[in-house]
Amino acid sequence: MSGKAVDEIERFRRAGVVRSVWLGETKVSVVPDGVVRLRPRALLPDTSDDVWAAHPELLDASGTLAGSLGGLLVENGDRALLIDAGFGPQALEADPTGPRGAIHGGALLDSLAQLGRRPEEIEAVAFSHLHPDHIGWAWLPAQGESRPALAQAEYLVAEPEWAERALLEEQGMAKEVDGLAPRVRTVADGKEIFPGVRVRIAVGHTAGHAEFVITSGGRRLIAFGDALHSPVQVGHPEWSSAFDHDPARAADHRRALVAELEDSDTIGFGIHFADVPFGHVRRTGEGPAWVPLDE
Repeated sequence: MSGKAVDEIERFRRAGVVRSVWLGETKVSVVPDGVVRLRPRALLPDTSDDVWAAHPELLDASGTLAGSLGGLLVENGDRALLIDAGFGPQALEADPTGPRGAIHGGALLDSLAQLGRRPEEIEAVAFSHLHPDHIGWAWLPAQGESRPALAQAEYLVAEPEWAERALLEEQGMAKEVDGLAPRVRTVADGKEIFPGVRVRIAVGHTAGHAEFVITSGGRRLIAFGDALHSPVQVGHPEWSSAFDHDPARAADHRRALVAELEDSDTIGFGIHFADVPFGHVRRTGEGPAWVPLDE
């Protein structure tokens, strides 16, 4: 096997790095923050050991999935939008009973700097949903600071997601909700929030989960948030995550999303897709599959 082929396989197993794609005059870049290790059978309860034995390329030496954390930076001229805000400057040990292994963030500001951006240049942060691994830098201050690094930005949250924030408070996230509230502006389905960027409500993972459709230069990218957690779901959209609020609706949406991503002019962006966040869905003899974009 060539060195290139080995590296392509390893990308499915490791945390993401900064990568960029141009859509006409719009630049989109993954902004890594950290990684979460996920137990595959617990994450996707409808899978089996045989399923994962058939996909060794997705598992690291410990048998876990590498779920990258971070955001997507969208730049148009001097303007900059951030979609999702990573886990933030914190770390947690593995949950002994659930799908989540060890998780840590902390790299997002360094990743922004690598892309030539300072936090104060981000005009808005748009959230796919309000789970802790997507809002970290929006409510947690960096070490030695008194307020979050992104606090100068407007926080854009889909209307149904914010309307159901009591669900998060019931799950012990009252501090997070309170930290976001002063800067939140709710947005409706179909709203353009930045040049060429529209919100699309995709309920299932959460009560108001949103995707972001970015179009420019005759190309389109769908940042699909947590509609998909792993490339293995592309071939089996019926496999819902243990984190999905409404597994049936989430599966219905994934079926439509996978079909949409088969369009040759459409790129997908999966924030948790290890080091293969940008890709296309291509039909193989075994069905649709995730094919990383060759930037």
